[in-house]
Amino acid sequence: MTGFVRYWLASFSMQFPVNLNLVGRPVLVVGGGRIAFRKVQQLLAAGGDVTVLAPQIIEEFNDIPVTLIHREYATGDAAQFRLVITATGNTPVDQAIFDECEELGIWVNSADDPQRCSFTLPAAFRRGPVMVTVSTGGASPALASFLRSELEQLIGEEFVEVAASLAAQRAQFHSNGISTEDVDWKPIIREALQQSAIECPHLMQSLAPVEATA
Repeated sequence: MTGFVRYWLASFSMQFPVNLNLVGRPVLVVGGGRIAFRKVQQLLAAGGDVTVLAPQIIEEFNDIPVTLIHREYATGDAAQFRLVITATGNTPVDQAIFDECEELGIWVNSADDPQRCSFTLPAAFRRGPVMVTVSTGGASPALASFLRSELEQLIGEEFVEVAASLAAQRAQFHSNGISTEDVDWKPIIREALQQSAIECPHLMQSLAPVEATA
């Protein structure tokens, strides 16, 4: 590790990973272009109640279930929302929104502008309930996207079936009064992978029983 990397890591703020339940919760997206549209699609997939605010909004927004407000952002617009994402490309506007959200205690993300974010968005893909995310904490979104693409080739739709099987077994443990924290999940996961005909040598090796040594 070079001296530069050590110096950079010392000044880098680690982030806390979390998945948000946005179902039915109000989210504001400030911006009406292509980047904003992609953010809105992700928010809708998570069940967010999305409002889009911008003086100019591309036509694609007319075909999705969002509230559209055609005007500039004004002080106080963020107050009624749980989450705010900006994609304006206008630093003074993003700064004003960030400052207001910080004052109100609202989580805010500014696209491609980590200095004006109280949270960052990872590169992600889904396989049913299985969500795989990669983040560099805003250091290199390009690297996060690259790693996401690589992992996407390894984790296919068959993992939906695995997740469903394990969810059923977890529910059975709970119904029997057994804490799943005390369960050895490795052999159960290994069996679920085998039943779904998933051939992944590295995973199987990591889930293999540890042989006793003399």
